[in-house]
Amino acid sequence: MSWVQVHDLAPQRFMCSCAGRSPGHCRAAGPLAPASGGVRSRKGSRSFESLLGSAQQGFTLIELLVALAIFSLLAGAGVLLLRGSVDTQRTVAAHLDALGDVQRGLAVLESDLAQATMRISRTQAGTAAPAFFGRRAQSAEPLMQFVRGGWANPAGQRHPSIQKVEYWWREGRIERVGYPAVDGAAPPEASTLFADVTALALRYRAPDGAWQEVWAPSTPERMPAAVELTITRRGEPPFTLRLLVGPSGLPAEETLENGGGDGNGA
Repeated sequence: MSWVQVHDLAPQRFMCSCAGRSPGHCRAAGPLAPASGGVRSRKGSRSFESLLGSAQQGFTLIELLVALAIFSLLAGAGVLLLRGSVDTQRTVAAHLDALGDVQRGLAVLESDLAQATMRISRTQAGTAAPAFFGRRAQSAEPLMQFVRGGWANPAGQRHPSIQKVEYWWREGRIERVGYPAVDGAAPPEASTLFADVTALALRYRAPDGAWQEVWAPSTPERMPAAVELTITRRGEPPFTLRLLVGPSGLPAEETLENGGGDGNGA
């Protein structure tokens, strides 16, 4: 009599536990028990081989921790590098913006002074104002007031070719006020040329070469030969501007005082 039992989809051997006994006793005992010794040895070998393969193909905890530490260092270095790049770009952009503001303000100021003309103007109250008036750095009154020529008219509006101009220093800003008319006009809204100005100094060069802190001539037509401005902006070193006054930079009275008769100041 043969006994067959299916276990784990593979045929197994069975041993009769009633060896040496009567056949009736074996029938009463029921199915034959499998031989456990061989099955246990095979199961143990397969389990050991599976554990060994997993250890050879996976990572240990120490290896995983080392990999995470290296990844964290690389990610931190990348973040620091990116942040440094962004901060540098912001600093460069701010510096370029500040430099552009200075260049635009310098261009406007230089154009106004270079085209200053000997024209007596009148205030809104009707009082006469000299052709050029310059004061020390303060905020109660205009720093400079004069009339310039060459007023552009790209929009084709009705206005003269000359314009009265004032420069102010208020609340840390150097502002320009361009009047719509030379005589009796109300001041319009000012435009900012230089911002964040913490210190300002002005000097005016007379035709004889002497520098003065205030330009208040005895004759209203008298104009300085040049203007010097020393501007200090927040967080930046001071810079000095020396700008010529008048179309040629040398007014007519300086040419006469120097004894030149050829009209070019020589």
